[in-house]
Amino acid sequence: MPQSKTSILFVCMGNICRSPTAEGVFRHRAEAAGLELHIDSAGTHAYHIGEAPDARSTRHAAQRGYDLSTQRARKVAAADFERFDHVLAMDHENLEILLRSCPPQYRHKVGLFMRYATRSSSEIVPDPYYGGAQGFDMVLDYIEDAADGLIAVLRQATPA
Repeated sequence: MPQSKTSILFVCMGNICRSPTAEGVFRHRAEAAGLELHIDSAGTHAYHIGEAPDARSTRHAAQRGYDLSTQRARKVAAADFERFDHVLAMDHENLEILLRSCPPQYRHKVGLFMRYATRSSSEIVPDPYYGGAQGFDMVLDYIEDAADGLIAVLRQATPA
C-alpha cells in the first residue's frame, strides 16, 4: 500500500535523548516549512520503552521552542524498515545495529542523520546522557543543522 507522506525515523540507543530531540526539532521545522511528513523516533535497545524523553533533553529542547512532552520511548521494530522512507541513526554504533537487522531490500533507507548537516563537520550526534548541559545544547545545534539540510533535500525532491 503506497504511503501518502514521506516518513522519517530517527534512531539512537535508548530513544530518550538524541532521537526524541531529532523527532521534536524535525517535526517543528518541517511544519514551519510547510512539509507534511510522518516523523517518529526509536531506539536500538529496549532500555526505556514507554518512558518520556530524558528531562534534560526535554528542558533544553523547550528552551528553543521544541515540545518533546508527548513522546514515549520505543524500540525499533522489524516493520520500521519497510514502513519508513528514511531510517536515520545518530551515530556509527546505532547505524551498525540497524544495518545488521535491516532486510537487504531496505538497506538503502538506512544512514546517518548528520550526512544532511551543512554547518557542522561532525558525522555523528554525540550522546549527551553522561555529560553536562553543554552536551544537550550541542546535540540541539547538530540536530538543527541536519534537520535544515534534510528539509532542503526533501523540498528539492518534492515537485512544486
